[in-house]
Amino acid sequence: MTDEEIDRLLEKLDLGQKVRLLTGSTTWRTHGEPAVGLRPLTFSDGPAGVRGEAWDERETSLVLPSPTALAAAWDERLVTELGALLAAEARGKGVDVLLAPTLNLHRSPLGGRHFECFSEDPLLTGRTGVALIRGIQSGGVAATAKHFVGNDSETDRLTVDVRIDERTLREVYLAPFEAAVEAGVWAVMSAYNQVNGCTMAASPLLEQPLKSEWGFDGPVVSDWGAVRTLLDTAGSAQDLAMPGPRGPWADGLLAAVEQGLVEQELLDDKVRRLLRLAGRVGGLGRPELVWRPAVSPVTQRALLRRATAAGAVLLRNEGGLLPLDPAGLRSIAVIGAPARNVRIQGGGSAEVFPASVVSPLEGIQRAVGGGTRVTYAPGQAPSALPRPLDRSWARDPRSGEPGVLVRLLDAAGAELHAEHRLSGRIVEPSVRVDGAETVEIRALVRPDTGGRWTWAVGGWGPMSLSVDGREVLAGTFPLDSDDPTRVHVAPPYRPAEAVLKADTEVEVVARRGLAPGTGVATVLAAAPPAGDDAAALAAAVAAARSSDVAVVVVGTTEESESEGHDREGLSLPDGQDELVRAVVRANPRTVVIVNSGGPVALPWHTLVPSLLLAWFPGQEAGHGLADVLFGRTEPGGRLPTTWGAAEEDVPVLTTCPDAGVLRYEEGPDIGHRAWLRAGTAPAYWFGHGLGYTQWEYEELSPPRTVRAGEAFDVQVRLRNTGSRRGREVVQVYLSLAASGAEQPVRKLIGYAAVEADPGQSAVATVRVAGRAAARWSTVRSRWETDPGEVRLLAGRSAGDLPLEAGLALGEPVSGHGPIEKGERSPQLLH
Repeated sequence: MTDEEIDRLLEKLDLGQKVRLLTGSTTWRTHGEPAVGLRPLTFSDGPAGVRGEAWDERETSLVLPSPTALAAAWDERLVTELGALLAAEARGKGVDVLLAPTLNLHRSPLGGRHFECFSEDPLLTGRTGVALIRGIQSGGVAATAKHFVGNDSETDRLTVDVRIDERTLREVYLAPFEAAVEAGVWAVMSAYNQVNGCTMAASPLLEQPLKSEWGFDGPVVSDWGAVRTLLDTAGSAQDLAMPGPRGPWADGLLAAVEQGLVEQELLDDKVRRLLRLAGRVGGLGRPELVWRPAVSPVTQRALLRRATAAGAVLLRNEGGLLPLDPAGLRSIAVIGAPARNVRIQGGGSAEVFPASVVSPLEGIQRAVGGGTRVTYAPGQAPSALPRPLDRSWARDPRSGEPGVLVRLLDAAGAELHAEHRLSGRIVEPSVRVDGAETVEIRALVRPDTGGRWTWAVGGWGPMSLSVDGREVLAGTFPLDSDDPTRVHVAPPYRPAEAVLKADTEVEVVARRGLAPGTGVATVLAAAPPAGDDAAALAAAVAAARSSDVAVVVVGTTEESESEGHDREGLSLPDGQDELVRAVVRANPRTVVIVNSGGPVALPWHTLVPSLLLAWFPGQEAGHGLADVLFGRTEPGGRLPTTWGAAEEDVPVLTTCPDAGVLRYEEGPDIGHRAWLRAGTAPAYWFGHGLGYTQWEYEELSPPRTVRAGEAFDVQVRLRNTGSRRGREVVQVYLSLAASGAEQPVRKLIGYAAVEADPGQSAVATVRVAGRAAARWSTVRSRWETDPGEVRLLAGRSAGDLPLEAGLALGEPVSGHGPIEKGERSPQLLH
């Protein structure tokens, strides 16, 4: 749709119609407007799967590996395929706008939401994000680059004032968003936080550089609930306030425009951008796009399985323990609670519900068949933290089916609505009913262990819990947070205890009054009596000692790594470090798999012969990891984030604001740049990852000279010196150390993957952006590159760069200064 056509539609709208369009009509929809043929647009969370409008575990979605795993693949073609898969899912659920990708950076490993972000590096983040955008939008679904900008941690995320100097903003944190705009992203989401004293929904950064300099022509959508005031946000380049139907704009924007407090021209620009988005997704002036499955379910699962293996990072493989030969194994011990109950995704607003999950234990069992004995041992007693009831140990008292009964009751306790659900975690009932005053969750539970059980109800306001007819909890719990995720998705648990007899069924009833402003999320959860940790550890050690090989799976929990809070530390919870050490002592042939969204401390890493990072690997976790363990495919991943051995070694760590302010005092030096500046070595460098062959780097061939600001190609020749075909990710870094301390010691400027058979050589051609050697001048507000000699380094990680060559930068290309609209190149990322 042309701008002229959009302007003609705009002329048909009066002021009230325009204002109405700029606040959502519901939590996930915008308003339609028949006068211009505009239907409502539907939004959905979606970095690792498309949930749709309903938060209902019965409505399932495909679950991709976490964004950290996608970035770890260093494979843009694969990520584009996965983006197209998300688009097909979105169309099938009636979704027009997917709230992905997240382009914030891994500034500190303590960031609680890093599983939803790609990496610590602006180049890798930008290229991976662009690949996902390309795939999503190829299916006629809008991608949304979020959260613009500086939302790199969760502590006080609604109010924290992130202080970032202009140069660091431009060179690091804004860079992935610039790449997304250059790629043609259709929507951008503004963040909750402030940057340099101004909340992002009112920030001048939305206009400059986002819209004016970069030429972004779509709408800026608020994070949900981020528009909290009227005049400053309406007078900015913020375009759409979500959710609706209430909000500052819905309540006051019309009067503000009529009184001249908000310019009519600015209002028209907001509406124009929304109409442009609608035209792009098929919501304006023509029938809604018809969705057809692009691939079969079998092909979908095969792609997810391939993605799991592609993002798995092999950190260590001493003695070539991996790949395992199933024909030579009589017995395998699989150890660790995550081996059976693997975390496939991070917690929080982006959670989706898979139709099925393949655990690492199941994947190993299927891979080896009946000829190999597989013994499972959790290594730890069951967690004492309550977990929502599920189908495995609760049933609906009305139907008898596995799951729970959910009822909505009026003020007199009469039933208004009832439904069978599969989990005790009810973020929302499937319907909203006028007059509903209470949510009730009712279940029959037959405990397999007797003793003192811990029960809990999650939510806000008046709540009660009865077990076997006896009330064990009653009280009113006032709302103490305005964080939408905490209020509407993950409310706190209120615990109580009850003694139960083994194998004796009891009825459990949780009720929660629907106090105004507290949402509807309600949880019924339980945990068995405390078990014997020493006995569980001893059983794991015995299983390891009696097996040919041990596979230990360790990982983070929802309490230690999730949206809404930053991590308190990098250590694995619940005695898992002790478990690893004990198993390795019992069986030196031990493989450890780490199931986390971001870095964890690895105090035992040098004791383990083989160490594999699985991240949050999606629903095909077990099959993809088994493919790697048994050599059906190489572990394709390379680290997107530097991993330290211990928390105290990490040079940039703090996520906690001081008096509401979080200062990015390290400037551009985060991740591997910070380690290099500190002069210390991590456990595993950014870019590190092993395959099942070896490579010798032979020659780095850059051009002799290029003009400053001009893109160029670098050739890197390497040879497969191992015994099987493999893939290598060749990385090229730039060193400007001679230019002074204000420049990074070195930074990633390009990468490319090659494949070769044993003995064969391959040449990687790495495209380097014209701005690779540039810095942002705060004096002249432009990119500048100094002529002179720079050093290029090539290798397999930021800490393993065997090849080095010089490059002469000549005088700048004509006009190398501020980047004007229309001048940009797809290679501008730096």
